[in-house]
Amino acid sequence: MARHEELPIPIYSTLEPVYGDGSQLEEAQLRFHHLKAKFVDFFGHPPHLFARSPGRVNLIGEHIDYEGYSVLPMAIRQDTIVAIRRRDAGDAEKLLRIANVNDKYQTCTYPADPNQEIDLKNHKWGHYFICGYKGYHEYAKSKGVNVGEPVGLDILVDGTVPTGSGLSSSAAFVCSSTIAIMAAFDVNFPKAISVMAKTGFAELIDFNPIRATDVQLPAGGTFVIAHSLAESQKAVTAATNYNNRVVECRLAAIVLGIKLGIKPQDAISKVKTLSDVEGLCVSFAGSRGSSDPLLAIKEYLKEDPYTAEEIEKITEENLPSIFGNSPTSLDVLKAAKHFKLHQRASHVYSEAKRVYAFKDTVSSNLSEEDILKKLGDLMNESHYSCSVLYECSCPELEELVKISREYGALGARLTGAGWGGCAVALVKESIVPQFILNLKEHFYQSRIGKGIINKNDLGLYVFASKPSSGAAIFKF
Repeated sequence: MARHEELPIPIYSTLEPVYGDGSQLEEAQLRFHHLKAKFVDFFGHPPHLFARSPGRVNLIGEHIDYEGYSVLPMAIRQDTIVAIRRRDAGDAEKLLRIANVNDKYQTCTYPADPNQEIDLKNHKWGHYFICGYKGYHEYAKSKGVNVGEPVGLDILVDGTVPTGSGLSSSAAFVCSSTIAIMAAFDVNFPKAISVMAKTGFAELIDFNPIRATDVQLPAGGTFVIAHSLAESQKAVTAATNYNNRVVECRLAAIVLGIKLGIKPQDAISKVKTLSDVEGLCVSFAGSRGSSDPLLAIKEYLKEDPYTAEEIEKITEENLPSIFGNSPTSLDVLKAAKHFKLHQRASHVYSEAKRVYAFKDTVSSNLSEEDILKKLGDLMNESHYSCSVLYECSCPELEELVKISREYGALGARLTGAGWGGCAVALVKESIVPQFILNLKEHFYQSRIGKGIINKNDLGLYVFASKPSSGAAIFKF
């Protein structure tokens, strides 16, 4: 039987398989009808097909994917839909015309050239589509698929995943674009990891090799996602926030490797992530009657921040030459005053363990009540680790998490990269409406009063979501 990351993306002629029934289906029908009408307005003809990809929320497993560890996201009902029409091969105008239902995004036009260079310094929202366009052509080439001469495409985008929220709005856009392009060229590749969700299931995602395992969540619990209204400016703060943590984790792994017996030069060339030295940490713990890699961190990484000079003494090489081929890492070294290796490594190893504890709890023989309580506890521990050890929270997220717990959440944590974006709370199904009302009153009301958000937009910022379905192609 094929693993489900190897199955093709489903093609539907109706919306029910993805959007269910009732009010959610009616809302989707109106949205697709509006999207089709807008497409005709923009381009003078209807689209050939639609592709959708959902946003996703990471339930647990933050900042560990780039260290080689599994994460546990679920798809949410918010998604990005791309309507597309392939222009005739004889059409002289070989252009990609990309429009958006939202007026704040101006129409972008690009040549239909998969090899075009993208001007990264002049960021345009249409670049995300081009990312999917280039990716499709590269993948097709690698599989020996002849896609023929480039032709023009007309594209209209409609997204409901809030941007800068940590809910993978950009991934939803790139994935739906890639799927739309594939379908426009009558090619259906296996599902990409971010689009393979199934209704009612979260997915345990393993990397190297990539594979997904269904994790069925208890029916009595629902996840409420709430935006802190602090937008995470990942590109602006990379050198002090996200990229800084990547560098700290690599340095922690190299130092641990050296302390556990790897020659400095070998550690520098071979150790890229904390998962590379976990086996050594576990062996060390084994000599003390344990299997917990945190014992090695306690023994070999000091809690006080390290200076660059202190690390260079251990590595016997200067930091810029260790990271010489990575401009983003060199930017981090210029901006950093010190490096918190103990805290970052402690977060990564403990968070990796929590992901599997979450999965094991769901499939355990505990009562639903006890399962929900334990999942909530794991989410709370994860938030503490992200906030205190990894320092990727912000005051607004702390306030939101605190209010969530005060008003009945079994567990609440920041989700996504942090430094803004969303919190996710596990709430008993029976109290969801009251819980959301409490969040509106105690977190959002004051922000509406200050004009930070419009009352009519509240549904974009706080909503409940069961695990949603994944990517799909619609032809009707």
